[in-house]
Amino acid sequence: MRDQGQGSIRQRGRQSWELKFDLGRDPVTGKRRIRYHSFKGTKRAAQLELTQLLSAHAKGEYIDPSRVTTSEFLDRWERDWASINVSPKTFERYSELLRKHVRPHIGILPIQKVRPTDLNELYAKLLRSGLAARTVGHVHRVVHRALVHALQWSVVHRNVSDLVSPPRVASTEIELLTPAQVQIVLHTLEGRTIYPILVMALATGMRRGELLALRWKDVNLDGGSVQVEQSLEQTKSGLRFKSPKTKHGRRSITLPPSAVTVLRDHWKAQQERRLALGMGKALDNSLVFATWEGKPRSSSSVTKEWSLAIAATKLPRVTLHSLRHTHASHLIASGMDVLTISRRLGHGSPTITLAVYGHLFPNTDDRAAQIMEAALVPKSAE
Repeated sequence: MRDQGQGSIRQRGRQSWELKFDLGRDPVTGKRRIRYHSFKGTKRAAQLELTQLLSAHAKGEYIDPSRVTTSEFLDRWERDWASINVSPKTFERYSELLRKHVRPHIGILPIQKVRPTDLNELYAKLLRSGLAARTVGHVHRVVHRALVHALQWSVVHRNVSDLVSPPRVASTEIELLTPAQVQIVLHTLEGRTIYPILVMALATGMRRGELLALRWKDVNLDGGSVQVEQSLEQTKSGLRFKSPKTKHGRRSITLPPSAVTVLRDHWKAQQERRLALGMGKALDNSLVFATWEGKPRSSSSVTKEWSLAIAATKLPRVTLHSLRHTHASHLIASGMDVLTISRRLGHGSPTITLAVYGHLFPNTDDRAAQIMEAALVPKSAE
């Protein structure tokens, strides 16, 4: 161990170090206050980290991790990491979960003293209060993400959430419309303002936010395709456009001729309405599914309109998102390969597609046996 002023460094692994330093005597008890920090990196970087810690202590800026409560750390994590690195909608969700379900129960605990049993008790208490297992799972994931950074920032020595499993979520059936139900929906809702949106949702499998962010410059009516370039997100502070989460979300989707016809009719009706209102012809960057004034439509208003419209069909209650599932199920039933389906839906990988829709793919095990029989048994000589 090498001394460095009031601190020292000890190697614990190939790129792991223990930083030890003396904060002096406690003014109340008179006992010496020795603090330890874990650090990963080169020896030089570890020495620099120790120097910075000692400097912060000398300036009175050092915060003793052993006294930081869970609430205090979460405040710092939300302010310095989450608010910068996730979308506003995700940040709102993180903040809500932490405010409602984490801080009231374990917020007063020192962050370094939170144990796996504390998280187990938290999840059990939330379940007993009536919170859905899926929501408790969301709580676990945001706590885990925060503790990942607590470990990286040397606030804790281990991520205790790695030792805890969230409650199991019962699988639910995906809402789908049968071909006959699709025809009922199309026939009943034709002529309503929601009609072009539902046709595009069925024809492309696009998400609600992607449809509401679609611009005319993203549509190629002559070529029969649309380009997904952005999505519309609704937050407490208003509507915002954002890029797709991954590179796979930005994609080109070929349209069936019937969808092209619906879009052409919609474009014509939109131009006539704009001219009647004295707004002039729509620009290329105008939204395809805008309000009467040409402004973005909120996802909540579209969902409400859909709910009212689907009630008129007398069909079982289905969500607007079920049209995406219906699109995928029809492609699967046609025998289309999973890679093409995955790309069309904008999934990060076929693995995601299989995780969501794997049960819809037909069982072709008998066919597999036939193929192997042909390989194992040689053909008779002709």
